[in-house]
Amino acid sequence: MLIETYADLICPWCYIGKRRLARALADRPRVQVELRWQPFQLNPDMAPGGMERSAYLAAKFGGTERARQIHLVVEETAERDGLPLRLDRIRRTPNSFDGHRLIRIAARHGLGDRMADALFHAYFVDGLDIGDRDTLAATAAGLGFDFAEIKTLLTGDAETTAVFNADATARQLGLQAVPCYIFNRRYALSGAQEPASFLPLLDLGVEEQEGVTAAAD
Repeated sequence: MLIETYADLICPWCYIGKRRLARALADRPRVQVELRWQPFQLNPDMAPGGMERSAYLAAKFGGTERARQIHLVVEETAERDGLPLRLDRIRRTPNSFDGHRLIRIAARHGLGDRMADALFHAYFVDGLDIGDRDTLAATAAGLGFDFAEIKTLLTGDAETTAVFNADATARQLGLQAVPCYIFNRRYALSGAQEPASFLPLLDLGVEEQEGVTAAAD
């Protein structure tokens, strides 16, 4: 079963949803799954260098107090899912385009899903600026990639067209919020759903999988 996750690296609900999908998959070990990350930029017009965090929160939520209340809900939810976020450490809201490129670069080596996890952790736990190419290269190095090689790829245009096209496809599909999960390019599930919400679609994947095997026999 192909599961494509449309998400953005600056979206805490995408991080929570990723963990919940993993828990659902652990409950359905018979499902043969290919996980594929698909980019969606919540702030496609963000400056390349990002934006100071307090200014961003004031613009998005109408003030830091309202943002603090929302962050508290997010952190409490994440804590219940085993993700101890530290949103207070974030100093800049980045442009996530290069982060999406890095995930696609890592996916060439079968490490796209692990790279997404590493970038989420770097941003939401360590408070790092994941729009900074040195930070991205260092994060990749933590997964065994060569720092200098990744920096060179990000300085160039590696995966630029692919990320632009994938983001455009998401908008053509009518996506306006993330996370959104597409199963076998036929069924969609939106939002940071509880693990149980994924199970019917995963069970459908098992049925289709066994149907194909039976037909082959």
